[in-house]
Amino acid sequence: MSELAGDKKQADNSNAASSHTLLEGRLGYQLETALLVRALTHRSYAYENGGLPTNERLEFLGDSVLGLVVTDTLYRTHPDLPEGQLAKLRAAVVNSRALAEVGRGLELGSFIRLGRGEEGTGGRDKASILADTLEAVIGAVYLDQGLDAASELVHRLFDPLIEKSSNLGAGLDWKTSLQELTAAEGLGVPEYLVSETGPDHEKTFTAAARVGGVSYGTGTGRSKKEAEQQAAESAWRAIRAAADERVAAEAAAVAAASAAAAASVSTSVSTEDAIEDATVDAVEDGGVPTPADPTPDA
Repeated sequence: MSELAGDKKQADNSNAASSHTLLEGRLGYQLETALLVRALTHRSYAYENGGLPTNERLEFLGDSVLGLVVTDTLYRTHPDLPEGQLAKLRAAVVNSRALAEVGRGLELGSFIRLGRGEEGTGGRDKASILADTLEAVIGAVYLDQGLDAASELVHRLFDPLIEKSSNLGAGLDWKTSLQELTAAEGLGVPEYLVSETGPDHEKTFTAAARVGGVSYGTGTGRSKKEAEQQAAESAWRAIRAAADERVAAEAAAVAAASAAAAASVSTSVSTEDAIEDATVDAVEDGGVPTPADPTPDA
């Protein structure tokens, strides 16, 4: 090895060590170096460097740890929710998009070992890569520090998202919510028409949500699923607004009818009261005969 190559390797190792220390500081745990390196090694880097071990096994483990901790938290904090609603809450937290956002908060992309191909196509910000790497890191923390440490990390990273998801309502799963709404309104089953543009490494998907042949909303995203969810949200809001307007109009019509009926009754009562008052006045003036005051003979 030349002196220049040796210096470069030493500099690379120093930079890697500094980078790992920075990531460990954000995670709050110091991990075994080899384990952390494995967690950060994407398969593209491994294949380009002679078949190194990848982070996929750690990702598999971390996915289970994450799912367990989130499910346990939801079960304990929402004792009255049925299984179906708990499943929706978990899906809102444990999904590629949500994990990627957490990864971006850690600036995880800057630490991932990527191959040249992925590096050149924006791999450091791809939701799937960020999500998989975050799960691998959670798996590494579990192996190195145990379940309590991994659980603490998951809570620190995901509790804000769990709390936010608990208040989303229909936003937990827009496609399911749209289907439930269209069924309740008797509109039929939603369908999605999806188109895509752009090169393979940077596609943009556009989806239109149609119900009964009518387009109610569109959405765009980096994945087909993301575009469909946005289209479903747009359609749900449009249909919900129309339903609310209809209910408000019906309520206003009922209120107007009730007010008209009340006014009619009030007018009738007032007329009867006026007749009675006039009759009493006439009797008092001696101008109207009463049963107690017989009609005089002619």
